[in-house]
Amino acid sequence: MASDAQPVFTKPVTLREVAALAGVSVATASKALNGQGRMTAETRERIRETAQRLGFRPNSLAQSLLRRRSFTVGLLTNDTYGRFSLPVMSGISDALVDKGVSVFLCNVEDDQRLGQLHVDAMLDKRVDGIIATGKRIDRHLPVDLANLRIPVIYAFTQPDPGAIAFVSDDAGGARLAVEHFCRLGRRRRIAHVTGPASFAVVHARAQAYRDVLTEKGLPVMEPLLGSWSEAWGHEAVKKLFDGKLSKSGDEKPDAVFCGNDQIARGVIDALRERGLDVPDDVGVIGFDNWQIVAEATRPPLTSVDMNLAALGREAGLTLLSLVGGEPAEPGIRKLPCRLVVRQSCGRLPDG
Repeated sequence: MASDAQPVFTKPVTLREVAALAGVSVATASKALNGQGRMTAETRERIRETAQRLGFRPNSLAQSLLRRRSFTVGLLTNDTYGRFSLPVMSGISDALVDKGVSVFLCNVEDDQRLGQLHVDAMLDKRVDGIIATGKRIDRHLPVDLANLRIPVIYAFTQPDPGAIAFVSDDAGGARLAVEHFCRLGRRRRIAHVTGPASFAVVHARAQAYRDVLTEKGLPVMEPLLGSWSEAWGHEAVKKLFDGKLSKSGDEKPDAVFCGNDQIARGVIDALRERGLDVPDDVGVIGFDNWQIVAEATRPPLTSVDMNLAALGREAGLTLLSLVGGEPAEPGIRKLPCRLVVRQSCGRLPDG
């Protein structure tokens, strides 16, 4: 038999009720909960405990009007799959959550009209600032973010001139990979298989690859450029091991540094099909540290992590500083990458 009982809705606890139960004035209760005013530590703690016990929630709209802030930040991206934007957003949220600031994400895809609609909606909601992020650092989002009269930070996307932007140090990440191969004793021939020439990161990583090998007096192979795919990794192995790319005849690579993890997985599969063992015969290192790919590869893939969550956190903290009126120098700030070592590159030699 269905119950005829109706749900009971209770009214929100008011600040006046908190003040009455704590034995203080409404003004004192308000100051205590906002971390303001002069009072003893015992009084402040008593008021906070009372508010928590009653389930009191401050009126965020009233607070926003009082402080002329909405305590919201807009995040714009064209990274439809979230491969790069989600780790960045995780870092941003981590930086802002303890400050009572909420983040809402809008996907502009590659549509200028859609992007402008989202920006207009953010401005209507009186966001405190906007963070723009994307899927590559050499392309601008399809929306004009200049002269908005609110702070704008760029993270992992091309910024406007004179803006503040955070990107990963791709050249530094490539150095980590190649230098690690050298420490492992992979000195016969280290190859580099990477993505399309239209990407700025491809050239930055390739130059770092050349620089490290030149500094160490090791042979340098011309990087192989293709697509960001497993299929290209598979094809590249055929090019590397058919003898036509090596000036020294039959000298084959004993290590392959790949421009992303998908290429690396294709390389590993192709090496296995040729009867070559990874890492005993050939070591492989990827880039991006896409865990769903790197950890599922057999053997698990060593990869360069771009520290996107840390990048997002720095972007969020910088935006907070700007919102608070603190100055910040414009320019592009490169954050270091880190190498996540798994089984695909081999172990340090004994001794």
